[in-house]
Parts: sequence; structure tokens; C-alpha cells
Amino acid sequence: MLEIDGSFGEGGGALVRISTALAALTSTPIRIYNIRANRPKKGLSYQHLTAIKALAKLTRARIEGAKLGSMEIRFIPQRIEGGNFYFDVKTAGSIGLVLQALMIPAAFAEDKTKFKIRGGTDVKWSPPIDYLENVTLPLLEKMGYKGRIKLLKRGYYPKGGGIIEARIQPIKKLKPIKLTKARISSIKGISHASKLPLHVAERQARAAREKLKERGLEADIRIEHSTNTLSPGSGIILWAEGNTRIGTSSLGEKGKPAEVVGKEAAEELIRSLELGAPLDKYMGDQIIPYMSIAGNSIIKTVEFSMHAYTNIHITEKITGKKFKVKGELGKPATIECP
Repeated sequence: MLEIDGSFGEGGGALVRISTALAALTSTPIRIYNIRANRPKKGLSYQHLTAIKALAKLTRARIEGAKLGSMEIRFIPQRIEGGNFYFDVKTAGSIGLVLQALMIPAAFAEDKTKFKIRGGTDVKWSPPIDYLENVTLPLLEKMGYKGRIKLLKRGYYPKGGGIIEARIQPIKKLKPIKLTKARISSIKGISHASKLPLHVAERQARAAREKLKERGLEADIRIEHSTNTLSPGSGIILWAEGNTRIGTSSLGEKGKPAEVVGKEAAEELIRSLELGAPLDKYMGDQIIPYMSIAGNSIIKTVEFSMHAYTNIHITEKITGKKFKVKGELGKPATIECP
């Protein structure tokens, strides 16, 4: 059984999710210990548990220690099966993070897979579901990945209650990706608000457009307004399109002006575009497992993050594939998986 130290590197939930996802993909029994040992709240939270149990259902895995607060688990997967699945995070825990883990092995299931997941679609410290739909999937499709994500209902902190549907088609292999230069043709976005006045979403979008216009950039930002969420909330996502997708986002908070939300997302996108790399820092770590599956891949990211560093360590440990990194933590870097 492969032993993995859960406190390594970033030492958070991402390590647990990527480890179990790659274990599911490769049918590797693993033991993860020291789970989130350096965090104020140690051990597994609801969203980590949901991801582990979801992967277990997908692969008929045997799991030990999968309970709230647990700092050690054993995960013994079988073969990857397709089918229809429903998972409930039960809190505003991130749907996006659960789906990230499921997407890795689901592409290699015996049959097509459909996931319906309930939880938070737009919450702190996690990718908005719009990011997965408009940045992650289009980039993975360049590698031959076949998936679709449909947002049915948004879910904000603290009650969650958002619902998405994801469909993954099985594939035999992934194509290598070689993406080291960005060529951008347009900028798009979605500004959303629920159980708040319509002008909140409009002001977020206006502030983002104005900030981008200062740099000579135009953006087509769609406004979404609804009243059917369990908690009020708002946010904005922006992405640049061309030979790649580069995304940024910002969430509304109590006491945080809508203009600040829009400006934050625009400023981060501007910084990413000025650095010239074709992958933002979030995709720079998300794509690591897929590069190992495809092989012969090379990318450049605007920032080599601690998440990327941790994902490389885990991916090398489980798959045996080796990576080469040219660059420093926190700086633009080229990442290669020969």
C-alpha cells in the first residue's frame, strides 16, 4: 500500500483529492496520514469526505477512516465504472473541488458517467463552477477530454444548496498538450447575483469593464440575476479566449462594494495577461494529473503555486511519471512532463 504524507507541501484538501483521484485512476491502494495536520481545523471536512466517498462509489473502492475530522484514511479502489451518481456535500462546501477529483478517473470509466452534485457553486478558496465550465473543460478538450457541465442552481455560503449536472464521456487516451505562448482574441465573463438587487451584478460587470478598458481591453460580460438560492450572494468570473483560456474570479461579501468585486477580477486578469503565459495559476495546478496521463506535454503558467508543487509530488509518487520545472515558486514557470 502506497503511503502518502498529507502534510506535504500545500498540505490541504487538494492533496487528499488528487491522491484519491489518481489512486482511483491507477487502481493503487493508498494510505494518507497527517491529513491537513498543519491547518487550524485538522482532518477531513464535509467536502473532502464527499470527494472521497464519490470516488469510492465510482470505483467500488473500500475505504477506512472516512469520517469527519479523520486524519488518516485507507483507499483501496477497484475498476472505474460509469453510471449515474448523486452526491450532496450537505454544506456550502465546494462542488467544484469535488468535481475536480471525479473528472480525473471518470474519463476512463467503462461507460459514460453522469454526476449530479449539491453544495456550493460559488464559495471561497475554490473554483467557481463557471471556471470549470469555461476554462478547465475547454483546455482539457484540447487534450481530447469529453465533458459537459450544466449549472442548475447557484449555491452561496453559508447554506449552499447549489446544484450542477456533469456528463463525462469515456475516452481511451489523452493527447499531449503543448501550450507555452498565449494568443488572446476576446474576453468574456459572467456577473451574477441572487437574492440581491439586480444592480449588484450590473455594477460588478461595469467596474470590470472599466478597469479592462483602461488597458485597451473590451469584455463581453453576461448578467445573471435570480432569487431562487438558499443564501444571498454574488460574484463575477472573467476569462480570456484564444489559443487558450485564462480565468479569474471574485466573490461578493457583506460590506464589500460590487465595484470592488468587479475590479478585483479584472485586475487579476490584467496581471495574468501581462505576464504572457497561457495558463493562469489555478489551471497551472489542475492540469498536472492530465499531463502525466498524456505524457509528452509542456505548459507555461503565470505562477508556479504551492498547489502545483504539491500536485507534481503526488502525481509523480502515484503514476511514476517525472516532471521538469523551470521557474520558482510564486513566479511564472514552464512545466514539462516528457
